[in-house]
Amino acid sequence: MSDLLNLLTDIEGVSVGHATDLSLGSGVTAIVFDEPAVASGSVLGGAPGGRDTALLDPSMVVDAVDAFVLSGGSAFGLDAAGGVQAGLREMGRGFQVGPVRIPIVPQAILMDLLNGGDKDWGVHSPYRDMGYDAMRAARKGTYDLGTVGAGTGATTATFKGGLGSASAVSSSGHRIAAIVAVNAVGTATIGEGPHFWAAPFEQDGEFGGLGMPDRMDHSLRLKGVKTTATTIGAVVTDASLIKAEAHRLSIAAHDGLARAVLPAHLPLDGDTIFAASTGKHERNDMASLMELCHLAGIVMARAIARGVYEATALPVSDALMAWRDRYPAGR
Repeated sequence: MSDLLNLLTDIEGVSVGHATDLSLGSGVTAIVFDEPAVASGSVLGGAPGGRDTALLDPSMVVDAVDAFVLSGGSAFGLDAAGGVQAGLREMGRGFQVGPVRIPIVPQAILMDLLNGGDKDWGVHSPYRDMGYDAMRAARKGTYDLGTVGAGTGATTATFKGGLGSASAVSSSGHRIAAIVAVNAVGTATIGEGPHFWAAPFEQDGEFGGLGMPDRMDHSLRLKGVKTTATTIGAVVTDASLIKAEAHRLSIAAHDGLARAVLPAHLPLDGDTIFAASTGKHERNDMASLMELCHLAGIVMARAIARGVYEATALPVSDALMAWRDRYPAGR
């Protein structure tokens, strides 16, 4: 993977931008496609929040999107997609309906309202403006991980959560990558130690290279059970897919979530994963699709561990400790 950045932007035609407000303890991440991308998604958590997620069902008419949005703010954060949509409209992007173009921007949100940040924003939430800023900041190449964008206010049961990413290449040469904001009710780490559930899939020491512990601890560890949370993300490939195949890819990516977070898909999680194909490279056989599904789970698991590994604590009183604060020697 020496020629890869290990980021979602390893997929040709994809840009990523963040808007981050540390005092608010929240943020927005925009995933923008150069051209409409065939897309779908799946929701397996019991407490989801989203915008335009119904149109991602394979039976619905619209099969391509202009962008995805990941945001903090719980239901207030749903304003962010409007900001991204406004920026795309300025660019003349969108689904053509007569003389009008409507940018298609599905969104998923996570609950970060109780992390100590200042949420007293007045009448209107800041998320529409943050969505616009994230869209305008979207670039190819490198982008920050950890406590940025949608991962700004994210937490887990044991450590600060954050934004993670990872990529891989299939045996056919197709690229696939994941981006995720880790705000789980459960935990990405094993017991009280530094090891990650995703350790078997780690590459090149991307989240510490610690491997697995000598003894496993499967004890239940949860954030406050009255607090909804969620892990939200996307997998994108350059292989050509139809909408139903993209839907299957999103389900396979949930397998990675379940390998990297214990427990996952709880009644108070809103676990949502989008999937998209830029279609830059042809693919028309079942074997290559199955390998992409396999890799979707792996890159999602790795991205989740990276999100926690790269996170830093919020600059607020009583902020949840970051992994790197407790285990600085693990870096």
